[in-house]
Amino acid sequence: MTDEDFMQLAIIQAQRAGDAGEVPVGAIIIGAGGELIASAANRPITDHDPSAHAEIVALRQAGQKIGNYRLTGCTLYVTLEPCTMCAGAISHARIGRLVYGAPDVKGGAVQNGARFFDSPSCHHSPEIIGGVLQQDCAALLKDFFKARRAQKARRSQMDSSQMDNSKRDEA
Repeated sequence: MTDEDFMQLAIIQAQRAGDAGEVPVGAIIIGAGGELIASAANRPITDHDPSAHAEIVALRQAGQKIGNYRLTGCTLYVTLEPCTMCAGAISHARIGRLVYGAPDVKGGAVQNGARFFDSPSCHHSPEIIGGVLQQDCAALLKDFFKARRAQKARRSQMDSSQMDNSKRDEA
């Protein structure tokens, strides 16, 4: 399978996250032999856990599956450029390759923002490949936030209508 094929599996996880009301980010980990060893969707809201990003959940699953926190030779596919927290965990896990879809100009820490893997405090840097199915990954996020903004606008409109009705009732 190609990087694009594996990213499609991460996209399925991202869609599951979005369907659950989470920011649509998905991740999978492929073992050194090419087998799928973990798949995860963003879960911070569901789990009430700020660390439950898709990458962290996948790293935990993979460590449990192989019985080691070191994931040497594994490839992590994620639909969005990892943040600083996730980049640190990727480094500590000794992931061999990191493949991500959409860049994250605001919160990313790989090729944007803090550029964690370029910092002197980083002990291990994976091979990094960005932009795999970038448009598909970015579209998931754009559509999710567009729908969220529209929903917020509808709620605001309904609140305004209710306030207008209560003012009429008072008169």
